[in-house]
Amino acid sequence: MGRITVETTIENSTDSTFRIRCDALVDTGAAYLTLPTAWRDRLGPLMRLDTVAVETASQSVVTGDICGPVLLRLERFRPVLAEVLFIEMDPADGQYEPLIGYIPLEQAQAAVDLVGHRLVKVNRVDLK
Repeated sequence: MGRITVETTIENSTDSTFRIRCDALVDTGAAYLTLPTAWRDRLGPLMRLDTVAVETASQSVVTGDICGPVLLRLERFRPVLAEVLFIEMDPADGQYEPLIGYIPLEQAQAAVDLVGHRLVKVNRVDLK
């Protein structure tokens, strides 16, 4: 299975001077747009909506803050307002790995093409 990454811009929805551009890993096993807590100040003041327990891929449980809203732009897809889950991350080789979960993917009408290892546009919003 290949890795799918997407060019991403995340900005404070009330003050666009606070912005992050990065490549993010598409992770359909994650629910939220997930960023390292170390980046939180780069997005300026955001409302903390909740503090939640998060089970990671390694099955450890950590605490995270859900904040927002932010304006999320994924390359080639429409921008969406999203919540951000901030968690403590250990950078691998000095780099953090932000995640794009299934909630913002569905909001942006993006689906994973497993054969082509890319994101594709969904033509219809599913209400069933």
